[in-house]
Amino acid sequence: MNLKKMAMAAASITAMMATLTSSSKSTTTTLAFSSSRGSTNIAAAAISSIARRRSDKMIGEGGGGGALFVAMRSAAAGAAAAATLHSRHRPALQRVHYYYNNYYNNLHRLFSTTETNTSEQVVIEATLKGEENSTTTSAIVSEEEEDAILSNLQSPFLQTMRDRGFLFQCTNLAELDSLLTTATSNNKSISAYLGFDATADSLHVGSLLQIMILRHYQQCGHRPIVLIGGGTSKVGDPTGKDESRILLTDEIIKKNTEGISKVFQKFLSFAPPNSNENEEGKEEENGTATTTTTKSDAIMVNNDTWLSSLQYLQFLRDYGTHFTINRMLSFESVKQRLQREAPFSFLEFNYMILQAYDFLELYRRHDARLQLGGSDQWGNMISGVELGRRVDSAQLYALTAPLITTSDGKKMGKTAGGAIWLNADRLSEYDYWQFWRNTNDEDVIRFLKLFTELPLSEIKGMEMWKGADVNKAKRVLADEATALLHGRECLKGIHDTIDNMFGGGGGGGGDGDGMASTEGLTRTYVSDADLESGGGGGGVKVVDLFVQLGLASSKKEARRLIQGGGAKMNEEKITDENAILDKTTFGSKNEVTLRAGKKRAGVVELKNE
Repeated sequence: MNLKKMAMAAASITAMMATLTSSSKSTTTTLAFSSSRGSTNIAAAAISSIARRRSDKMIGEGGGGGALFVAMRSAAAGAAAAATLHSRHRPALQRVHYYYNNYYNNLHRLFSTTETNTSEQVVIEATLKGEENSTTTSAIVSEEEEDAILSNLQSPFLQTMRDRGFLFQCTNLAELDSLLTTATSNNKSISAYLGFDATADSLHVGSLLQIMILRHYQQCGHRPIVLIGGGTSKVGDPTGKDESRILLTDEIIKKNTEGISKVFQKFLSFAPPNSNENEEGKEEENGTATTTTTKSDAIMVNNDTWLSSLQYLQFLRDYGTHFTINRMLSFESVKQRLQREAPFSFLEFNYMILQAYDFLELYRRHDARLQLGGSDQWGNMISGVELGRRVDSAQLYALTAPLITTSDGKKMGKTAGGAIWLNADRLSEYDYWQFWRNTNDEDVIRFLKLFTELPLSEIKGMEMWKGADVNKAKRVLADEATALLHGRECLKGIHDTIDNMFGGGGGGGGDGDGMASTEGLTRTYVSDADLESGGGGGGVKVVDLFVQLGLASSKKEARRLIQGGGAKMNEEKITDENAILDKTTFGSKNEVTLRAGKKRAGVVELKNE
């Protein structure tokens, strides 16, 4: 069955099952469909999907248009195709935009074979203009048009997003491409923002993808805005959560804000303090020194600035009419919680409204035209695009990156030992390096594209590496990713530690015994008072030290590690789960190395009082 016939079949079923009407002159429609191993029964997929989603129409009420999301997914995960809406007005196709992920070059295979080996998703975005008192038509996007749009992107930023695998969903892709390209040719910049809630005192590696997007955006000559969610952190994002988040106090949010803000300085170049972002290239007095602002200097703002001062009743009157309960209930984060019959508080329900309002506020304050984020935020981001159009007649855009999982299906950034934090006071440079070094073989090339700045031509050469050479690629990944976060100067200490620990050097403390350096290892400190031994049970329990060093997530796990023979102290296997570290353990040295398995280690250092 060819593409046109499949799309026509889907269009017929769509028209029969749901007549979608809108009183507005403009409706934004997104149709997403996925394909993986399985049948090509598009009719069954469309029927089951539409029957399930008839009540999920996302046509905005109360003027100005809305957004409709139709997802067609076969129970057998078969290949799918989608057609545009059927309306009592006659829509004349004005723009059709699409995006599909890294496998887009092989899209034709989805429709020429009964099975594929990979899951591929396509997002088609169409902006339609309706004419009253006219008949119904529908539009189908050809394969050639899809290829033409993606292959002809002119904006360096969108080209980078496409080629490195960041691009997942985008509203009005061709129009955004034109906006960014025109700004660049006129030596101007377009402001785009990405939000980070202050739910912990450090971001983890799961946020690194978003930080890299901001970095690429700035390198392409545009202004990134880092939005710290000091206000939205008081509510808590319900996306992907089975239960309500623990409410954070203002003091904790302030502490977390200070903690997560530091990491952005390592990836982005910020405007000087108190500088005017609109006065590009002007020198400004800053004490005794002069600083120069540029059009691409990043800025950091906190949404607590405007959210905490909102007057509730007035806010509802001004903006509440632009959100419908029908639409909000159709969001996946809401539906999943309700399907599990898990409590979903009114406080959390307001999160999506506040996120949409953030976009409007940033447009007004900083002329932000683009919101960036993960694909799990797509619904909230579209709400912001729509709110800006309804309230200020603003043309805004949203672009998402895929949620990253490893090849074995695990969430990016989560390990048996806990989260991979970005702040050095939460995770050492050595442990961060080891995280990347332990990447699955199947993920190395993908992660090199996403989390390093190596040229794509160089990465392409590594795709042919096999066997032991894959480990060389992993070391390159670990070096480049660690250098971006912690600086290239830390690599020598890490390499020395790795070579001596795993290269046959052996040894215990840092003063000899064959180990030249433990510089890059995580450290914890003990004092003479802690180590006073005697019949009273002085000293520090080894299981406690394993937990402090992050080598075990709990005392129970540390005991299991010892019982299984995977725990060592200075290359000697620990056999007693009640073992104590005291002064005699150190001897003439001032540090002891603890190891968990073959690749994780930490240092206990004796600090003299």
